[in-house]
Amino acid sequence: MSKVLGIVAEYNPFHNGHLYHIENAKSKTESDYVVAVISGNFTQRGDTSIVNKWEKAKMALNNGVDLVIELPTIYSISSAENFANGAIKILNDMGIINYISFGMEAEDITILNNIANVLYDEPKEYKDILKKELKDGITYAKGMEIAICKYLKDDKYKNVLIGSNNILGIEYLKSLKRLKSGIIPIGIKREKVFYNSRRIIDDYASATGIRYLLEKRQIEEISKLVPNSTFNTLIENIRSGKYNINIYNFSKEIMYKLRSMSIKDISDLPEVTEGLEYLIKESSEYTNNILELINNIKSKRYTQNRIQRILLYALLNINKSDMEISKKVKPYVRVLGFSENGQKLLSEISRKNNVITSVKNFEKNNKNTKLKRLLEIDKYATDIYTLGYSNNSISNLDYRNGLIKI
Repeated sequence: MSKVLGIVAEYNPFHNGHLYHIENAKSKTESDYVVAVISGNFTQRGDTSIVNKWEKAKMALNNGVDLVIELPTIYSISSAENFANGAIKILNDMGIINYISFGMEAEDITILNNIANVLYDEPKEYKDILKKELKDGITYAKGMEIAICKYLKDDKYKNVLIGSNNILGIEYLKSLKRLKSGIIPIGIKREKVFYNSRRIIDDYASATGIRYLLEKRQIEEISKLVPNSTFNTLIENIRSGKYNINIYNFSKEIMYKLRSMSIKDISDLPEVTEGLEYLIKESSEYTNNILELINNIKSKRYTQNRIQRILLYALLNINKSDMEISKKVKPYVRVLGFSENGQKLLSEISRKNNVITSVKNFEKNNKNTKLKRLLEIDKYATDIYTLGYSNNSISNLDYRNGLIKI
């Protein structure tokens, strides 16, 4: 019987570390197929993808992935919890996934699973410890770490929540528990270069490091850090002007949105709490520079990534009601592309009602207003994303672009 491995990724861009992960996870699980749920044109850090979602799908399909599914935009730019929950709901609902594999900084997935159990069950003793720690004025993340160590009576859990991959891994595990899913989680320790690092070790760099090299126009240095197919895709898109280095490409559009919004409008953006709307509105009136705006707002409580996500919510017209829909609905399975091997998987899942291979056909038959709203956000996100192109800035790509077939 065939085994199918699921992966959740941004592939922004796809690099040698991603290839290492796929090959190791596939070997470890003895899987016959790999399904990747990838973020679209905007990412969980509150940033842009370098190239659009179809180009990212092409990178993945050229390097061992058999079927690429888009993670709807609202999940792609959500907090770690909703990002993970949206992706796991999709993988679980497909009904063909045996394993999910993710990278982690931790040595052992048991460490992450023990933390996930605490955060999922939220036992009273843990909540009491956390409440007491927060009274001392420390950050919520630090309070969680201390409370977990005290509740589990072991300091080996210290600093686990610092790792970005660890945090996402814990959220994947929580989502699997919430859904009572039979998908088996597999952790692959991240080697050599960690998330957000700009270091280059041998032929490995993080996606952050590669984006930094792109920003500095050090293109040739990237060639050894990514598969040849990825490098060719990047070069092709850069030469044709169809790429976005980061969110700063949309400074004018974001400032326009913030200045045209009322205090109430801003307060209705997801992740805006405790009067933050006043600071955002005031800051938008004194600068048209996104970096200055972010630096004026960020604090221990409001990280740069969180602020950038809020700016994307504003740019893409996403409000708290939309976010609540995303938490309650079972998302569609939007296919971006497949390999020759993956065509068998596509045939298997295409009998389901919520699989999208043609946006036009799905809209014609869909009666679910919540799914309609999620798809509206996806289409709008694509139309906004192409505004950042220096050439070929056309709209309606969700209708114009077909499935990628490798």
